[in-house]
Amino acid sequence: MKTSDFYFDLPQELIAQRPSGKRGEDRLMLLGKESGSVEHHLMADLPDLVEEGTLMIFNNSRVRRSRCYGIKTDTGREQEFMFLNPMTSSDKQDNGQGNSPSNESCEWNTMVKGAKKVKDGNTYRFADGSEGTIVLNQSDDGTEFRTIRFPFVLDEQWFERNGHIPLPPYIRREDDDTDSERYQTIYAKETGSAACPTAGLHFTQPVLDKLKQKGIDLEWITLHVGLGTFLPIRAENIEDHKMHLEYYTVPHSVADKINAAKKEGRPILAVGTTSVRTLESAADENGIVRGGTFGTNIFMYPGYKFKVVDQMFTNFHTPESTLIMLVSAFAGRDHIMNAYQKAVEQKYRFFSYGDCMLIK
Repeated sequence: MKTSDFYFDLPQELIAQRPSGKRGEDRLMLLGKESGSVEHHLMADLPDLVEEGTLMIFNNSRVRRSRCYGIKTDTGREQEFMFLNPMTSSDKQDNGQGNSPSNESCEWNTMVKGAKKVKDGNTYRFADGSEGTIVLNQSDDGTEFRTIRFPFVLDEQWFERNGHIPLPPYIRREDDDTDSERYQTIYAKETGSAACPTAGLHFTQPVLDKLKQKGIDLEWITLHVGLGTFLPIRAENIEDHKMHLEYYTVPHSVADKINAAKKEGRPILAVGTTSVRTLESAADENGIVRGGTFGTNIFMYPGYKFKVVDQMFTNFHTPESTLIMLVSAFAGRDHIMNAYQKAVEQKYRFFSYGDCMLIK
């Protein structure tokens, strides 16, 4: 299939630049996976749209303040870095860095703007006075990344001192105090994502309570959102696109509950594409989910056969993205493109701070 098969026209004014006035006050589209039928609801209606006995799976990853600005020490030029993940010893071996630095230093994989100017040996000073040095210059699929080394281990306090909320590029403003709360899910727990698993932004405690009261089970897994979120598909044929590795954890108790629910014929409803990717990655050919921590670079597009997920709660995604391909694999490309056209006509709000969709 062609990447262009997943393009649609989207007026700029429908790209949500800020969250709704109050968390959970969003519109919800219900899409019939088999029929393609479309209904218009509100997020508050969700408990009435989910059947009793459903097992809902949420991603509890917390967004790190990963957008940091450094000043090049010899010129004073400002450079933006998106800190994606710490480099592991295997990463360093894969990149030919045979001699690892001491345990008192660390290296991070970052994505940078104006990458041609960010060269090996460049040193940058961050807001708290700490300095990091570029040690690996690499380019991947036309989008450039850099490895930066610090003489100490970066902890979350470092990111709190130096970092900003990593709003996506289609939100054309700087982050503010509102984003510190609203670009996190209310159940965010495990810090590590460079972008929010945004389907969860719609959930409030009253909605979670109503779901439980109806006899719907709620469980949490973790997938830390990384490179795959930021990379556009540059290949003409989608089969030629390669996803980057992201790490996920499925608690053994949650794996047991998923496997029991499947055996009992109860629906599995994944909240967000990150939950979908986690569950499908954690399953064997027979759909049995294993617990533990693993890496995944799974790429789902039409033709993929789902083994675990029966229903999906998600946002509206960008044209020609891996995410719109994933939901098209789940509900069919024609159904998705038709639903998106109706969303445009009805002036739904799109992307991270936008409205939501339930596919069942």
